[in-house]
Amino acid sequence: MLITAVYPGSFDPVTNGHIDVIERSARTFDQVIVAVVRNASKSPMFSIDERMKLLTQVTSHLSNVKVDHFEGLLVSYVRACNAQVVIKGLRAISDFEYEFQMALMNRTLDSEVETLFMMTSNRYSYLSSSLVKEVARLGGPIDKLVPPLVVAEVQVKLLHAKH
Repeated sequence: MLITAVYPGSFDPVTNGHIDVIERSARTFDQVIVAVVRNASKSPMFSIDERMKLLTQVTSHLSNVKVDHFEGLLVSYVRACNAQVVIKGLRAISDFEYEFQMALMNRTLDSEVETLFMMTSNRYSYLSSSLVKEVARLGGPIDKLVPPLVVAEVQVKLLHAKH
């Protein structure tokens, strides 16, 4: 049986921490679907299409990774993809409480869907998309936080935001 995992997130923008989890998931599962979540309560820097394009480019070396998007219930999306596992990346203990609560809710909604928590590598444990955007807005370097392609795209977004 092929095992498909869904790695959901906003990926606004995709960070080296996200890529770490994606690469490790790709080694663990037959197929990984990186699913960009449309969250109406957030005002993202990048559109869904832009995030999907960046994710597709930075994961192009992984033949078993597919990029998609969804809105609504995660378990409904997982069912529609015939996936069995949800991957949730954890950076620190502070992530665990929220993600644990979400995993229990997903388990209540669909007992067939397993949630797997994957700790990011130590060197990315502090890293978040929000932090990347804040550092970039304040003129700090983000080249060690995101892939070069993403650095360039963030700079373009910030340049357009100033005009």
